[in-house]
Amino acid sequence: MWAHEADIEEGAQRQLRNTANLPWTHGVRVMPDVHYGLGATVGSVIAMHQAVAPAAVGVDIGCGMTAVRTNLRPDQLPDDLAALRHGIEAVVPVGFASHGDEPSTVRTHADLGRRYRAVMDGFDALEARHLTKAAASGQATHKAMTQVGTLGGGNHFVELCAGDDDRVWVTLHSGSRGTGNQLAQVHMGVAQKQEHNVGLPDRDLAVFLAGTPEMDAYLHDLWWAQAYALLNRDVMLQAVCDELALRLPGVSFEDPIRCHHNYVAVETYDDTELNVTRKGAIRAGLGDLGVIPGSMGTGSYIVRGLGNPASYQSASHGAGRRMSRNAARRQFTAEDLAAQTQGIECRKDAGVVDEIPAAYKDIDSVIDAQRDLVDVVARLQTLLCVKG
Repeated sequence: MWAHEADIEEGAQRQLRNTANLPWTHGVRVMPDVHYGLGATVGSVIAMHQAVAPAAVGVDIGCGMTAVRTNLRPDQLPDDLAALRHGIEAVVPVGFASHGDEPSTVRTHADLGRRYRAVMDGFDALEARHLTKAAASGQATHKAMTQVGTLGGGNHFVELCAGDDDRVWVTLHSGSRGTGNQLAQVHMGVAQKQEHNVGLPDRDLAVFLAGTPEMDAYLHDLWWAQAYALLNRDVMLQAVCDELALRLPGVSFEDPIRCHHNYVAVETYDDTELNVTRKGAIRAGLGDLGVIPGSMGTGSYIVRGLGNPASYQSASHGAGRRMSRNAARRQFTAEDLAAQTQGIECRKDAGVVDEIPAAYKDIDSVIDAQRDLVDVVARLQTLLCVKG
C-alpha cells in the first residue's frame, strides 16, 4: 500500500479485502489516491491469474491522460484567456454534446483519418452482436463515430498549464465515452451470471475465466475500447493544437505523452503471466512517462516511472476524490468554486461544483507518497480549464 490505511474510507477497505480474497487474485496494490468505486476500488492495481474482473477496469474503459509541451513561455500567452477557452470549447464538444459527423481534425489529418476508419471498422463486429440498446436500435455506429474527439463530463478536462520548466503545456483527460461505458456494463452483467461467481462477497467483483468464450468476448471488446479511447484523446489534442496554432502564431508542439489509467495489460511478475488491471492507476515502468493530474485548480505532474516491481510497476492516476460528488454539492457553492479557482480561466458555475478542488486529495501529498514509484519531470499549474 502507498496509502495510509486510516485515510481509506471503510467501504474502500472492504472492497480491497474482498478483491484480495478472490481465488484468482495474485496480488493487489493500493495507490495513494485510493477511494471507493463500483465493485473494485479506484486507485487499485489488481493482478489476476487466468481471470479478469471487468469492475477492476471500470466502466470508462481506456480513460486516461495526454499531455504535450509547447515551445511557448507562460508570459507569451494573452493576459485574458477567455477567448482561447471559448475557442477550445467550440472545437471540442463537452458534456453530452457530440460532433454532427466525423470531426474536422479527422478529415484534415491523414494519420487520424486512417486510425478513425480502422477503429470504426472494428466496431462492426461489436454492433452485430447487439451488445447495447444503441446497437439494437441501429444507432451504435453513429453514436461511436460522433463521440470521437469529444470530452464528456465529470472529471474530464482540457487544460492549458504553466510548467516549472517555463513552458506552456496542454493536458487532457477523457476516455471511451458512452460506447465504452455501455460495453463495460454489458460485460459486467454477463460476468455476474457465470456459475463460478455465485456466492461472491460482492457481485460487482464477478470475473471471467481464461479459455472461455465470455472472457474472449470481453477482451475483444476491451481492446477495441482502449484503442477508441486513445483515438478520442488524440483527435481532441489535434483540435486543441490546431486552435492554439490559429490564435498563437509560432506555437509548436513536442511529441505527446499518453497513458491509460483504466485498462488491462498482460504482464509477467513472479515468473507468472498475469492480467493486470489498473483502475485509477498508470503504468510506471522504468522510464515510462506519465501524467498525474490534480483538480481543476491545482494542475498536474509529469512523471517518469522507476519500474518498481513492488507496485506492479504502477503509480497513481491523479489526486483522487476525498468526497463524493453529492457530498461536494451539498457542502460547496459556486462562490466557493470561484474562490478556489481564482486566477484560472474556467467555468465557475453550479454545474461543476462537484469538481471543486476541495473535493480532491492534495496532489502534492499524493506525489510525495509515491517517490519510490516515479520521479517528477515537471510540475504544472493550471491556467485554463475546460470542463464538461
